[in-house]
Amino acid sequence: MVTNQILINVNSFETRVACLEKGNLVDFKIERKHSPTLVGTIHKGKVIRVLPGMQAAFVDIGLERAAFLYVGDVREEGDSINKRVEAAERSEDEQLPDIVAPEDKPKIQELLREGQSILVQVAKDPVGTKGARITTHVSLAGRKIVYLPTLTHIGISRKIEDENERERLRLLLESKPTPGGAIVRTAGEGMNDEELAEDLGYLAQIWNEIQKTYAEEKGIGLIYSEVDFELRILRDFLSPNVQQVIIDQKDSFIQAQEFVNQYMPQFRDVLELYEEEEPLFDKFGVSLDVAKAIDRKVWLRSGGYLVIDETEALVVIDVNTGRFIGKKDLEETIFKTNMEAVKEIAHQIRVRDCGGIIIVDFIDMMVIEHREKILEALTEEVKSDSVRVSVISMTGLGLVELTRKRMRPSLLRSLTEPCFYCEGLGRLKKRETLIADIFRDLRRHILRQKKGHTWVVSCHTDLVNWVYSEESELISQLEGDLGVSIIFKADPSLHWEEFKFDVAS
Repeated sequence: MVTNQILINVNSFETRVACLEKGNLVDFKIERKHSPTLVGTIHKGKVIRVLPGMQAAFVDIGLERAAFLYVGDVREEGDSINKRVEAAERSEDEQLPDIVAPEDKPKIQELLREGQSILVQVAKDPVGTKGARITTHVSLAGRKIVYLPTLTHIGISRKIEDENERERLRLLLESKPTPGGAIVRTAGEGMNDEELAEDLGYLAQIWNEIQKTYAEEKGIGLIYSEVDFELRILRDFLSPNVQQVIIDQKDSFIQAQEFVNQYMPQFRDVLELYEEEEPLFDKFGVSLDVAKAIDRKVWLRSGGYLVIDETEALVVIDVNTGRFIGKKDLEETIFKTNMEAVKEIAHQIRVRDCGGIIIVDFIDMMVIEHREKILEALTEEVKSDSVRVSVISMTGLGLVELTRKRMRPSLLRSLTEPCFYCEGLGRLKKRETLIADIFRDLRRHILRQKKGHTWVVSCHTDLVNWVYSEESELISQLEGDLGVSIIFKADPSLHWEEFKFDVAS
């Protein structure tokens, strides 16, 4: 992937980062000052509940909700280096290898007890009603390597493709004097012994300080956090492909200069301070792209469109032909729409930072060759994602299942909240449904109370106008049946689906 520009917009309440490739938004990240990401932070926690049936535990780390700890993420007592690790290589953003709980590994109730203090690191931010996911296997990210003090895993970033370089780096890591494991990041390609020793020495020192702080800390809570968001972006995203890093806040620019001069002096010339009056994101057209990234419907150039629905458990993407009618036959039209959708789907799940299970409902294709081409194209497109995406398979109905590692809330969850009007349902009752509800409830009230000759129904203004213009006969019929007068009264303060009854004095 070639990222030409990184735009960093900083203000008093949030920092936004946009990565552009040839002027197009390919990645977007945001961190609010009052709710920064917890991923990578290290805490002293207390086990509050052990669940043998789930082989997991809940740990209080000082957050609103208890954190979740799975048995496979628990380091055995006294075993500073876990030798049971599956040494599967991971992309650099996934800093830890998969921790597998073998059959002979002790049960959770044998490893933890309620009230026990433990050192843990946040692996995933809280999402929805779920607390943070934590692990006892610490990973400390440097510029060129990720240090794994509690593991023996040696890994090389998948993005370093040259086999000779991979083998050289593997041998370099295996000869390191520092205990523990490590993963070479993409930026570590070409590094020598001195650079490895410098990165490892710095991270090993941090680990020693963490252990000391943990031992001295009396209560629970945070004991270590990474550098500021802007600096993490520079550490993780700066590469020879980046031509500009534009920052629109002077103090952050100075801080970035100091950081780059110390750790990445070869990139000092790409930093620029933005001082124009026009907002940085407006200047580069990013604000519009971000607004589109939370829309439910995304149009394709051909006239087709995607519908993207996100739930707590999964993301569903539906592909539609829309206004695209094609030129030859139906099968060719469907294939072209699906093929165009592939690139947009890969782009959208990355910009929106969708995580977990993703189901794509492509338009049904009868030609097997077309299905295979769509699957191949999607597999190729997601390779440019900085987070590992796995394309599973396509069913006979054209459904494709993908998985994308979830580290933090998606862009939609970061920028929006459930509608207070419809309470997140996304649907409102039709007028006809509401009127039927009102008349049924009104009949119950009148028959139950058996008092008053005039009843007042207060409801939304638009509903009052509609009922008098379209359903006046129903009012007359109910009045005749029950021997009362019924008046509809507009109350703009009421929710569309809310109504109330009163007896006129």
